[in-house]
Amino acid sequence: MEASQRKPNYQGIGAPLRRVEDKRFLTGQGRFVADIALPDALACALVRSPHAHAAIRKIDASAALAAPGVVAVFTGADMAADGVAPMRPLWLVRSRDGSPMAEPARFALARESVRHVGEPVAAVVAATPAQALDAAERLEVDYAPLPAVTDARAAQAEAAPQLHACAGGNVCFRWARGDEAAVRAAVRSAAHVVAIDLVNNRLVGAAIEPRAVIGAVDPQSEKLTLYSSTQAPHHIRRQVTEQLGISESALRVVSPDVGGGFGYKGKLYPEEGSSPGPRAGCAVPCAGSRAGRKALLPTIRLAIT
Repeated sequence: MEASQRKPNYQGIGAPLRRVEDKRFLTGQGRFVADIALPDALACALVRSPHAHAAIRKIDASAALAAPGVVAVFTGADMAADGVAPMRPLWLVRSRDGSPMAEPARFALARESVRHVGEPVAAVVAATPAQALDAAERLEVDYAPLPAVTDARAAQAEAAPQLHACAGGNVCFRWARGDEAAVRAAVRSAAHVVAIDLVNNRLVGAAIEPRAVIGAVDPQSEKLTLYSSTQAPHHIRRQVTEQLGISESALRVVSPDVGGGFGYKGKLYPEEGSSPGPRAGCAVPCAGSRAGRKALLPTIRLAIT
């Protein structure tokens, strides 16, 4: 058979893979979290810390609660009263000496102190997104700023501010691969040794759809459903049910079209656990999302090596 008569190979290693989803997106038929409209859904806005490190003296929600359309305001104290557990990491890493990594408690809504700019301290629930955002600006938080450090190497200095008592020197774990003794011996015997400091750049993904969450409770079965623009719905289900103290079968996580992820949407965020929809006793759907520059502030940053 001549080459001109051969049919194109669209299967196998090295074959071109034609996308099948583009027509749906280009014609406006995509289904993102923001496209999901549940009956009588409320809106949630998170109030975030402007400080890198501070103690929370007091949260006054009276003005926010009096704002038009506001249904409720939740704080870390409310989540503690509900028995909501800390957010667990996806992986537990051991240091090179075999000791477990430091695992300080991280809560969906801060309790007693904040440890980074953008850490959520309260959730404001209202009838519309605009009302939730307006009311969030009325929430009064009395902070006592504490010393902070922004350089990773400076954070390991003996006199550096300590964020967590269980993480001495601000170190989570010390990880190593390979044969350290052999490498050191090779360096000692080398005719020439060149040393260089490599500083990893930090970046943040900028997806078409920002992170968004809707939490809902079925009034009949009381089963919880969490719609999230996540790349890892199974991980989110396990981690959120750990926070809420319920079985995995009691929560359904739906990940529709994500709108871009770049890895940072594969992590657990406070929004998944603090969305009032999945909280016990909340019988209506509640949605929350972030857009624009403020959406990047609390997003997990990635270091490229």
